[in-house]
Amino acid sequence: MKPTKISLNAPDVEREELPVDVCIVGAGPAGLSCAIHLSRLLKESGDEERTVLVLDKAEEVGHHTLSGAVMNPKGIAELFPDYKARGFPIQSEIREDWAEMLKPGGGSTKLKGILCPPPLRNHGNVMVSLNEVVGWLSGQAEEIGVEIYAGFPVAETRFEEGTDRVIGVQTRDSGIAKDGSKKATFEPGMDVSAEVTVFAEGVRGNLAKNLFRRLDVMDGKNPQTYGTGIKEIWEVTPEIGKEMHGQVMHTGGYPLDMKSYGGSWVYGFAENKLSLGFVAGLDHPDAKLDPHALFVQWKQHPKIARLLEGGKPINYGAKCVPEGGYFSQPRLYGDGFVFVGDTGGFLNAATLKGIHLAIKSGMLAAEAIFAALKKGDSSMASLKGYQDAYEASWAKEELWKYRNYRQAFAGGMVKGGLDFAFQMVTGGRGLVARRPGHSDHETMAPVSKSKMTKPKFDDKASMDKLTDVYLSGAIHEEDQPAHLLVNDPSICTDRCTKEYGNPCQHFCPAAVYEWPEGSEAVLINASNCVHCKTCDIMDPYENIEWVVPEGGGGPKYIGM
Repeated sequence: MKPTKISLNAPDVEREELPVDVCIVGAGPAGLSCAIHLSRLLKESGDEERTVLVLDKAEEVGHHTLSGAVMNPKGIAELFPDYKARGFPIQSEIREDWAEMLKPGGGSTKLKGILCPPPLRNHGNVMVSLNEVVGWLSGQAEEIGVEIYAGFPVAETRFEEGTDRVIGVQTRDSGIAKDGSKKATFEPGMDVSAEVTVFAEGVRGNLAKNLFRRLDVMDGKNPQTYGTGIKEIWEVTPEIGKEMHGQVMHTGGYPLDMKSYGGSWVYGFAENKLSLGFVAGLDHPDAKLDPHALFVQWKQHPKIARLLEGGKPINYGAKCVPEGGYFSQPRLYGDGFVFVGDTGGFLNAATLKGIHLAIKSGMLAAEAIFAALKKGDSSMASLKGYQDAYEASWAKEELWKYRNYRQAFAGGMVKGGLDFAFQMVTGGRGLVARRPGHSDHETMAPVSKSKMTKPKFDDKASMDKLTDVYLSGAIHEEDQPAHLLVNDPSICTDRCTKEYGNPCQHFCPAAVYEWPEGSEAVLINASNCVHCKTCDIMDPYENIEWVVPEGGGGPKYIGM
């Protein structure tokens, strides 16, 4: 069942018209890099009257931006060759890295030096807070005249009448009550018109999602495959802080079985702080898959628990990541629009890196948009220059090298590991030239086959979901229409309960969905939502629709 398009805004309302040359939806590393590079190109050509506008749904730029984050500096060095002199916010250089396979009994096998898998070697990379990175980038953008409107979620894509040409966007109305009535604070969204619209919404953006349905941008492509990443920042003891500062540790194995894809990290990014994270592949067949529970079980392993003893968590976040790679990327352009960053699938799942690719995608898009504006032609044929430039770039070369990586693990970790080893000696090909993909929700097995167990929680290292949500800073205006929509509630009660045991109560890392004992309907705690998009991706019937809430709603990933 394909979800129907949802209309978020009130009809027949007079709206302010805001004409710009380029509208960029999303102030992450891809959107801001596009804005910066495009504005510089326009100024260098003497075309300073052009307007570049960036819209972001977060209350402040960076509040919804989340990553591990070890960053390959290749992208930022292209955007700003003097990035260090400009004060680019690097948390730590990397002193040492390794991989470690955790065993269920508490032991592990450490792989260092030449034994560490090549994709997990991080010599030359740096540790950053992506929240601080986009804050820095937004400052650079505003210095050269880019307009950035934070707290402006975008509800609709605007099309030229009778065509599929994108002509801009419409921001979301505010001041609508739960019952749909207009409150005294009602303000209609704006109609933004643009020669080119850049979709930089991150993973599973509501605008790009609808474009994927409406247009043929995924023809001949693999479906995208996702993982849900859970992250905490910890303040640790001085002893652990000194031991782990500048250290990069990636782990595999426990608590996942050999049929399940996923992995985890510990980054010593400051003298007394650790970044901890766990990513679970959403093609896991268990209907009770709970990425947050896996994260807690992982923290309870003695190798991880030792690092946390005497410390305390200070931040929490969750986000989906696009793991499908080159064959799962959409066509990156169309009439009047382009896709960049996570929206365009720019993530290297093998190396766990995407920031440098996001920056590069924004720069390549900027160059194609600049050429289109100079010609006065923003048609599909003109913006195809972006795709052509990408295919000739190091970004494509990197993703091509790992083009069959994630799909190889669909048959389990042993088969996937063998295929990946073969990929490394065949230029990324592996055992077959192109592995097919699948939509994650299609892999879910009946709940009767579930083997998932929940951990025991405490008030120390093993926090439950609600405690972690508090650490995320998530908040939404309560009296507004829900931004998490169940298209057909009868499916939940008539089919999902019996077939899958209502998996939304398990897979959501923010306790948004609850099935109280004896209840005949799901309870949706929309104010808990951290905008990770797991529900929109993993619902087995495609029955949950994530749409943007009013401006300012969501998590506050400060320092994350």
